[in-house]
Order: sequence, then structure tokens, then C-alpha cells
Amino acid sequence: MKRVLLSLLAIVASVTAIAETHTDKLLRELRNPRSNYVFVIAHRADWRNFPENSLEAIESAIKMGVDIVELDVHRTADGEIVICHDKTINRTTNGKGKISELTLDYIRSRNLRAGHNAVTRYKMPTLAEALDLCKGRVLINLDKAVNYYDQIMKMLVERNMADQVIMKSSKSPAAMKEFFSHHKQNMLYMPVVNYNTKSWSKHELLFHDYLKTDLPFIAFEMCWDGTMPNEKKVFNKVLKSGKRLWINTLWGKLCGGKENGYDDDAAVGNEDKIYGKILSYGTSMIQTDRPEMLIKYLESKGRRTLK
Repeated sequence: MKRVLLSLLAIVASVTAIAETHTDKLLRELRNPRSNYVFVIAHRADWRNFPENSLEAIESAIKMGVDIVELDVHRTADGEIVICHDKTINRTTNGKGKISELTLDYIRSRNLRAGHNAVTRYKMPTLAEALDLCKGRVLINLDKAVNYYDQIMKMLVERNMADQVIMKSSKSPAAMKEFFSHHKQNMLYMPVVNYNTKSWSKHELLFHDYLKTDLPFIAFEMCWDGTMPNEKKVFNKVLKSGKRLWINTLWGKLCGGKENGYDDDAAVGNEDKIYGKILSYGTSMIQTDRPEMLIKYLESKGRRTLK
């Protein structure tokens, strides 16, 4: 009898292990307060090798080993949500017009542009297509999701993906509580705080409200341009709150300043100086335009072991 029971337990353990997806492992790490793992977020997916926000760019980023793909959403005239950064298709395709005034069929009749403005054979994807591609494989950061939240949540619930998607906002905790109260399930959430001379008069209150709130969220996205002193002191408050620190290395104005910032271009050939500085702040989530380079650097520092 004991042998049979042990066999059954082994089968259950085996099935559980098989059923666990890669995103399950990422979410477990994300919620582990003792985790040393650094999450790599690919900005607009792998736009260096494929058109930004395309399915091909997403697939490439997944194969590269990123943990999160950052995607942008807009809604068409006929109510479909597509993946595109801009309000128009002028820059990213060989078509023209505002997405909100165009049908999905028209947008799909146009082709995406890649680097150097080259027209490709690729098409702009819908959010549904992107979700189906990403399910169980990679987490998603949806930018502008707050604008179409109800529609997106319906899509996520249908796919059992509510906890696989992160949204962000600079709305107050009280506003977000009201926002989330209309749904039984919600996306993961992260407030955006700007630590700079232009925005701090407003965002200082926002920051301290989030430090005190009981609203559940996973991280603070902190942007700073070097015009304010003592950013490390501010970042330490994030770490003491038990939340993760998310830093964007996309360009200098988001991480230290236009001239002497700690961005991806500055990191080329200077990874220890630039990415090392970012890590010294206690950063555990980095959004980058050079995911492959960042992943290799973090692996060399032992910061990419997923348990």
C-alpha cells in the first residue's frame, strides 16, 4: 500500500512539473522577496532584428531569453486592439492615418516598416495574436492598457492570462483601486514615478501615496534625468517597501540624464560601468533596447538563475 501511495505521489509530482509553464516560474521568482534574479524587459520586443511590436519581434525576443516583452496597444475604428506604439500607422507601416479612424482590414493591408524605414512583408498584429503567441512563454508589459482596460481584461480572462500581463500608470492609488474594483480579476500593476525637476512636485506625493497604500502592485518604475539629487536615497525607499525597482535603460533622459545617463548605447563596451551602476541601486527589473547584450552581462554576474 505504501509503495502504491508513493508511486501515486510521484505521478502527481511529475504531472505538476509538466504542467508548470515558463511564466509560472517567472511569476514565482517575481513574487519571491529573496530573489536575486534580474528580469529583462525587451522594449517593443526585438525591434533591432524585426519590425517593432511585430509577432516576429516577439518570437525573437522569447527565443533570446527575455522575461517580459513590452508592447503598446491602440484600438481601431472597428473596435479591434492592435499592437502599435504610435497613434498613427505613418511611421511603422507603409500606410497612413490614425489607428482610431482605420479598420483592421485596412491596417492589415499595409506592411510594417523595419530599421532604416525598409518596408517588410510583416503585418501589424492584433493583441489577441500577441497574447496567443506569448501564453505560458513570456510575461507581457502592456503600455497604454489603461485606455482599453475592460476589453483587454475580457481577453485575458478568456485565456487565463490575467497574471501574465503587467500594466502601468501614474494614476493615484485611490484611482487605481476604483479602477480595479470593477473586475474580479486584474492584471499585475506597477506605478510610474518621475524623479525630475519638471515632474517631482506632482510625483513626490504620488510616490509617498504608493509607499503607504495597501493596493497590491509588483514594482515601482522609476524614471530620473539627473536634474534632482540623491536618487539612490529615493530608490532605497522602493527597496525598503519590499517592491521591485524597475529602471529603463532606453535613453539617458529616463536613467540619469541626456549627456551622462546610464543607457544602453552608453553600455556598449562599458557594461560594468553602466549596467553595474544600475544594479548598484538594487534594480531587479530592467527595460532595455539591447536585451541580448544585457542578458549576457547579467549571466556573467550570476543574476539570471531561474529556480
